[in-house]
Amino acid sequence: MDFLDPSGAGLADDEETVRPGPWWRHTLWVVGVTALGVGLGWAGSLFRLGPDDYGLLAAASGSPWAYLAVWAVTGLAAAGVLRATAARVPIPSPGTISVILLVIGTRLSLGWRPEALEVAAMAAGALVLAGIWSAIALRVNSGAREAEGSGAT
Repeated sequence: MDFLDPSGAGLADDEETVRPGPWWRHTLWVVGVTALGVGLGWAGSLFRLGPDDYGLLAAASGSPWAYLAVWAVTGLAAAGVLRATAARVPIPSPGTISVILLVIGTRLSLGWRPEALEVAAMAAGALVLAGIWSAIALRVNSGAREAEGSGAT
């Protein structure tokens, strides 16, 4: 179940629906999910996870704004792809997937402060994962539509 989708409140856990609506509602959802994911990643970077020998470091010293900006743009793109797919075909948990990708990316970036090329690779990986998630939903639903159109059961 996608806990970030208010329209799915009365649905069973395994039921997926198309999420139609006006463009401003989709835009507001994309911005909200992005803000939640980046915000949770930033909040998670304020403390260390795990023992000193290994584990996730707390946020490194220095300005986090460049990393937050990269992940905000990445989040807008990833959530936009997932929401655009959800507006056309049923897709499982687009909001949850978006938030997870953003929390992980933001948290790792702020803890280790990688170089620009590494951040770009991480962001590209998040976008590819969002694209794959959308492509799978499109592929599964196109097969179902073809089966309905041909009269197969």
